[in-house]
Formats: sequence, structure tokens, C-alpha cells
Amino acid sequence: MTATVILNPYSNRWEAGRRAPEVEAGLKRAGLDFVLHKTEHPGHGFELALAAVESGNTPLIAVGGDGTLTEIVNSVLQATPPEKYPAGPVGFIPQGTANDLTDVLGIPRDLDEAIQVIGNGHTRVIDVGKVNGQFFGNNSAIGLEPMVTIENIRLTRLRGLIRYLTAAVIAVLKKPQWQAQLKWDTGEYNGSLSLVSVGNTHRTGGVFYMTPNAVIDDGLLDFVFAPALSRLRLLQLLPKTLKGVHVDVPEVQEHRTRSLIIHTDTPTPIQADGELISTGTTEIVFSVVPKALKVFVPKVESKIA
Repeated sequence: MTATVILNPYSNRWEAGRRAPEVEAGLKRAGLDFVLHKTEHPGHGFELALAAVESGNTPLIAVGGDGTLTEIVNSVLQATPPEKYPAGPVGFIPQGTANDLTDVLGIPRDLDEAIQVIGNGHTRVIDVGKVNGQFFGNNSAIGLEPMVTIENIRLTRLRGLIRYLTAAVIAVLKKPQWQAQLKWDTGEYNGSLSLVSVGNTHRTGGVFYMTPNAVIDDGLLDFVFAPALSRLRLLQLLPKTLKGVHVDVPEVQEHRTRSLIIHTDTPTPIQADGELISTGTTEIVFSVVPKALKVFVPKVESKIA
């Protein structure tokens, strides 16, 4: 069966596009039969992947960053009836900046080593999250975190992880806050809100361990939230997220659930796996889809990032 390789040339500021010949050569050396497509616009990866699944040209191999992976994951899951889950398998060749999901799965950043993982054919079944109809493999959030995403998009002159950190500081200084109602499996909250971060894994943005105790295959989502806080307090909490110790401070609540329903008094943006999926909504529903996706991983999984 012919694999479909979907490469986002823009990933990591066009670095993935420059490395396209290396990707093709590596796949050939690994003895894989494939057809490679390059995305041309946002959402194109989803369209290409959906067509590949429907025509049987699988497995799918995503070459790019977390956004590219999200498009491919969404297409595979939407094209597969839930009763036939786990969908896939899907292969990942990380070429982004953060590479959160692939790091958590232990997939090497080295191009040839990542290709060899796919060639070896060893797979693992993982959960995926879902927010307002959109699947995510790694993380989703409302409030402060998607505002960081918005600032990150605007910071075109910066590259790498410094871009995420700078965007975070700018977003914090804008002091976002809402009034909200949260309901989850074992509790609820009514009051002010700065952020809600929901994790299928423990890391987002390359350096932020927002849900440090999340496990990718436990059938649950972890989430943290904090009430409206001063700029100074948010800036004090920011470095704590780099080690995941923000969950130890009194203002931050950490929970584990199968579903989370949120209503905000004014619209909040939503991000999923680093991509802005809504610029403003007041009704947000999170849920977990257990054992939904089969992915290629190393036979001996590397130490979790």
C-alpha cells in the first residue's frame, strides 16, 4: 500500500520546505513506497489527508510542526467511524519549532532517525482530546494561552522558543480575564478566570508544562485553571510553568476529567495544538476520545520530554 506523505514547507520558517529533498531521499532509503504532497495554504493538509484516507493511500506521514500534525490527525479521525478506532496508523517526522507531541512520544528530531521509526512499523495507541468538534493530540486552551498564540503569530521577526516566551509576556501584560462557569466530572467552579489549559500530554509551546501530570493514554484529560490575577502575579507564575510547579501554588487548580464544559460571559479565543481555532466564543466543550489513534513510535520509547 502506498503511503501519503504530507509536508508543510512553511514549518519552522520554511526549513521543512528546504529539507523536502532530504525527506524524499530518506524515505526511499528506508524502502517506503510513498507519494509526497506539499501543502499550499492553511487547511490544505487536512484536505490532502482526507483524500488519502478515502482513497486508501495510507498510512499517512506528517512532515512539519504541531499544526501540521493536528490537520492530519483531524482528517484521519474524521474519516474513520468511531466504532473502528483506533484510526491510523500515522507517522510523524518533526520539523516544527516546539514539536511537543512528537517529543512526548519519543520520536527523534533527527530526520533519518524519525523516518526509521516509521520504517520499523512499531505502533502505540493514544488518546486524543476534542474541543468544540476539533480534535487535538497535545493541548488546548482558552483565555490567556490562545492570547499567547495570537501574539506568537504577530511576532514575525522572532524565531524559536524565544518567540513563545516573548508572546507569553506580552499576553500577560494585557491582563486577560473573564467571568466563567466550569463543570467537570467531579466538580464545578463559578467566578473570575484568567486561563484554562487542557492537556492530553504535559507540555505545550515547547517549554511550558501546563498540565505536568497528564498521561497520553489514561482515558482522561488534565486541566488547570486560575482566577483573574494581577499582571505581577501572572508574571510570577510564568516561570513556574517551565517546570510545571505552578500547580503547587494556591491560586491554580488542577483536575482530571473525561469532559469539561465552560461558559464565559464574554467571548474567549480557543487554541488547539498551537493553532487558533476560534477568535471568540462563550461556549466551550472539552472531551477525551480514549484509544482513538494509532501512531508510529520507537520500539524502545525514549525518555519523556
